[in-house]
Amino acid sequence: MDAKEKFEQSLQSSENEQYILRLYITGITPRSTQAIANVKRICEEYLAGRYELEVIDIYQNPVLAKDEQIIAVPTLIKKLPLPLRRIIGDMSDTERILKGLDLRIKNDVQEKR
Repeated sequence: MDAKEKFEQSLQSSENEQYILRLYITGITPRSTQAIANVKRICEEYLAGRYELEVIDIYQNPVLAKDEQIIAVPTLIKKLPLPLRRIIGDMSDTERILKGLDLRIKNDVQEKR
């Protein structure tokens, strides 16, 4: 198997990877609500059927926020697939979220094939 075939095989296997995501928010504020909606929309569009999204309110679960060393919210953490990534902000910049989830590069490569 040559390098090109290995690369294409890794792209195909990555399409089946499960994403484990945690979104840390602060209460039911407009900013938190918007971040949840943005992340869900992106996940449904790019990861349909391949993701678990856990929304954690740091007011209700301060220990989890402390364990993850959350210093700003909203914060999205990609636990799996590795590498672990943190994305901070209102989650309105789709390109930035995709890049943080390592999705944009893969989709760009597939479009060029």
